Amino acid sequence: MSNEVLSYGMVGGGIGSFIGDVHRKAAAFDGKAKLVAGCFSRDFENTRQTGANLGLDPDRLYRTYAEMAETEGARADGIDFVSIVTPNNTHYPIAKAFLENNINVVCDKPLTFTPAEATELVDLAQAKGLLFCVTYTYSGYPMVKQAREMVRQGCIGEVRTVVAEYPQGWLATPVEKSGTNRQAAWRTDPNQSGRSNCVGDIGSHIENTVAYITGLKIKSLCANLDIFGEGRSLDDNAGILVRYDTGATGIYWASQVAIGHDNGLKVRIFGTKGSIEWEQENPNYLRVALVDQPVLIYSRGGGYLYPAAAELCRIPAGHPEGYYEAFANIYTAFCRALLKKKAGLELTEQDLDFPDAVAGLAGVKFINKCVDSSAAGSVWVDLD
Repeated sequence: MSNEVLSYGMVGGGIGSFIGDVHRKAAAFDGKAKLVAGCFSRDFENTRQTGANLGLDPDRLYRTYAEMAETEGARADGIDFVSIVTPNNTHYPIAKAFLENNINVVCDKPLTFTPAEATELVDLAQAKGLLFCVTYTYSGYPMVKQAREMVRQGCIGEVRTVVAEYPQGWLATPVEKSGTNRQAAWRTDPNQSGRSNCVGDIGSHIENTVAYITGLKIKSLCANLDIFGEGRSLDDNAGILVRYDTGATGIYWASQVAIGHDNGLKVRIFGTKGSIEWEQENPNYLRVALVDQPVLIYSRGGGYLYPAAAELCRIPAGHPEGYYEAFANIYTAFCRALLKKKAGLELTEQDLDFPDAVAGLAGVKFINKCVDSSAAGSVWVDLD
């Protein structure tokens, strides 16, 4: 099993794509998956050029995702999984097509536009016995794993409140009108992005990272979504109050108009015995404070880490690891689980420690409830 290499295909990620290249590098990081097929663009010439650049067989380059799903699903040597790296509006139909053809799925977030669509994908994957991964990147960082284990082990006691933020400044000016920023153009377009831009893009990362570390489920929320960019129809700033199922509370802030900030995801978790703080832009360290004790800084690669975190550290402490490695950790976990499943072995909770379709569904519910709350005058709404 350890020497076998999975084959996969990609939908999206053609010439000019940022995230497609990230996915390809991450999937290749540990040598567990090889790209063999693709429908990289709606423009077949782009697909052909991308495939040629990647050294793929021209016979496995497809004009449509539907053709790719059907053909690869029927091949004796068809792909083991597909990686979907397209704009939000296409995630649902593409994922559904591959699941229906018995192909495992890795998909960018948000999973779908609506909870009903996400629920359908969850049910379909389970009915088919297929693995489904949603690439919430930050769960792949070693120190996020460490934080999760510390919360699980009761190191900071019962969680009382969570304060999390994700400020960016890249949409502080109307770059979507420049004609050169493709990502800004589609993310601010409701036809491609859905009901939300800011919450859908980065607010959903807050929801998933907090849920992953704490295990808390949001019971209700109250959201205020702002549109500061002139002429925009989707949010570019959001403040969200949350109540969890345990009685704990939280405050989330996501912004893409926060001038002076690049990618500042920060999660602070306060419990009855202490607190934990993690920053995406300084990801190799975890700030831990216990009652009446000096503040501690845990370092990635330190010998005191829990095994779940330690096994993700690729190089010695002090040498920075970051985004690519975290992405690769998610792909590697998914591939190991799929290889084990193909070998007929039973999967454990540890094998399945990657964001799945159920986590994707939770994100879709969160996004839609934030929009509902804000549209109704920032009222409290229940998630279920």
